[in-house]
Amino acid sequence: MKRRTLLTGIAPAWLSHSALAQTGSALAADLRPVRLLVPFAAGGATDITARAIAGPLSQRLQVPVMVENRPGAGGATCMIEVAAAAPDGRTFGVATLSTHGVNPAVYRNLPYRAVDDFTPITEIVKAPGVLVVHPDLPAQDFAQFIRYVKAQPGKVSFASPGNGTIGHMWGELLKSTTNTFMTHVPYRGAAAALADVIAGKVPVYFDQVASSLPHIQAGRLRALAVSWRERLDVLPAVPTYAELSLFSSNDPSWFGLVAPAGMPLAMARQWRDAVAQVLQTPSVKALLADQGLFGSGSLPDEFGAQIRKEVDKMRRVSRFARISLD
Repeated sequence: MKRRTLLTGIAPAWLSHSALAQTGSALAADLRPVRLLVPFAAGGATDITARAIAGPLSQRLQVPVMVENRPGAGGATCMIEVAAAAPDGRTFGVATLSTHGVNPAVYRNLPYRAVDDFTPITEIVKAPGVLVVHPDLPAQDFAQFIRYVKAQPGKVSFASPGNGTIGHMWGELLKSTTNTFMTHVPYRGAAAALADVIAGKVPVYFDQVASSLPHIQAGRLRALAVSWRERLDVLPAVPTYAELSLFSSNDPSWFGLVAPAGMPLAMARQWRDAVAQVLQTPSVKALLADQGLFGSGSLPDEFGAQIRKEVDKMRRVSRFARISLD
């Protein structure tokens, strides 16, 4: 089954065509390309998202939008460069839940400020998450899972791609809201972690739906809860965290667009409108949906509030789990 069937797209907001035309004309008058910096290596979901919108944005605004990968230091290398650029509409970055939620909460000496050093433009996409367990774990649903974990505190372990990663934070968040104790087993990357969960070496994993879905459908993993606004079409029997009254765990992962601090609000709104229009084109929607990513297009002030909310939430999680990295 194609992953584009995970859920329906998000309805577009009203877009200003005249503003977009003015933006395109102004950019076209300047021959310099627009740089779209990606905090991770080519080939991943963040990179695919950036490239999915770069071409259509180039056509719509009549200016080259060039994707540049800047991996390193958990996304910090990229975000330092974005923050240091001029707020003139020529440099943007793809922010993620990692760079603008988790990193500010877990790194003691992070060389950028997730809120103050950037102008929020828009949330580009959302990606629903899922709690999965190995089928040998004696829990057929979420309630049984919680009872099982509480019956043997510390004896049930959960894998993650590494200390201070999203998967780690999601696991600690669930522990903090359910008063349970699981042992964290960090791996060096998502592929290794997921492989060991499928093999039964570690029974629990917090993942994005797109990554685990083929294994859920094949019976290699069992899904117990998803982070989304409603049940997913491909997992209709799996409740959302909200249904389970775990509202703080119901926030999905996301990627968004940020610019250096100081960009005029009118320019930020124009770029948001351009991205929102691109996200509604059938080819872009299909490409992103194949990666389990679904268009958003929030307003700049909404995206800014979302970043602040994520930082605050992840800081609470890091304090609970005593996560502090260099």
